[in-house]
Amino acid sequence: MTAMDLCSDLWCILGVIWLATALWTKRSQERASFSSRLTYGAPVALSFYVTFGGYTGLSWLQGRLYPHNSTAETLGVVLTALGLGFATWARFSIGANWSSAVSVKVDHQLVRTGPYAWVRHPIYSGLLLGMVGTAITLGKIRAWVGLILLWLAFWIKSRMEERFMLKTFGPDYEEYSRSTGALIPRLRRS
Repeated sequence: MTAMDLCSDLWCILGVIWLATALWTKRSQERASFSSRLTYGAPVALSFYVTFGGYTGLSWLQGRLYPHNSTAETLGVVLTALGLGFATWARFSIGANWSSAVSVKVDHQLVRTGPYAWVRHPIYSGLLLGMVGTAITLGKIRAWVGLILLWLAFWIKSRMEERFMLKTFGPDYEEYSRSTGALIPRLRRS
């Protein structure tokens, strides 16, 4: 089994967890429009296709950025595991308030515990760290392009979520925003 096989397996395990836990969520009260969801959903899909499928027809994407080496592979697998573990912790912390689409749930709660104590979008933070690890492991241009696409998608989606949360929670969310990072964790201010 190669290091890239390990990374792929970690992403597949995450997918199974996401599918299983999607069954235990609250009903949506308000949801972003389908066209709005496409603005972040399309780059996410393209990111994973470019990174894991790699069949783009663009030969330059197959180029290696650095020679194949076990140190980079080990670092990449560790970062992939840490990132996906962090995302999973965040997914369980948000519980039934989670949704794959930007939405507000019925009886939505502002979660400020677990990884949400440091960052407002820890699932995205973890997935991005996981993709950094996978890109390091693969070592090809296509994986870094995939990372950029994933970052773009989460930047767009997090901005939409910020507007929904601000509308729903008002001053509480403003205070929460001042004391946490958006995608990069930071310690809470006293």
